[in-house]
Amino acid sequence: MTPDAPAPRRRGRPARAASDTGPDARTRILEAARTEFAERGYDKTSVRGIARAAGVDSALVHHYFGTKDEVFAAAIELSFEPALLVPAVLEGGTDDVGERLARAFIGIWENPTTRAPLLAVLRSALTHEAAAKVLRSFVLRRLLERVAASLDIPDATFRAELAASHMVGIAIVRYVLRAEPLASAPPEKIVAMVAPTLQRYLTEPSA
Repeated sequence: MTPDAPAPRRRGRPARAASDTGPDARTRILEAARTEFAERGYDKTSVRGIARAAGVDSALVHHYFGTKDEVFAAAIELSFEPALLVPAVLEGGTDDVGERLARAFIGIWENPTTRAPLLAVLRSALTHEAAAKVLRSFVLRRLLERVAASLDIPDATFRAELAASHMVGIAIVRYVLRAEPLASAPPEKIVAMVAPTLQRYLTEPSA
């Protein structure tokens, strides 16, 4: 090999430009994934398409996130931010936890920035098992079960699933089907009517 010849590429991670490394690249991948899933849905989104939108090599997407399912899960987390959401819901203990949970959930859906990717998640979960698995794992295991377990109540998983069924049902009717009058009802009205049911799911003693 002559002194001016390029060094041979190693197997594994691709050769990288400076713009392909560091937290900026990871953030670009996540933002691109969220947009791709929102606009194209789960089935039509590919790792290659996400990489192209982020301006990186597709191998870098695999390096940071692994499979398509895993980047999908990371895109959901970017929308929900459970590290901030769970403490906010639990801040006041059992008092009014149903209202805090309803307000947090509706607030996420009312925010246009987070609504679009969540719509993609929900629509995909209705028809694609991999997307449904990601949604179950995230909403139940990482969000609602943590809330229920922190309240130290019996049947925490069952209660979390009841709360999830109620809120996901509202999301489908209001934001996917856009059925009236729920679709145009003020968020505060929905919170006021849903909160007592969530409170009962999460705090009422078992029969």
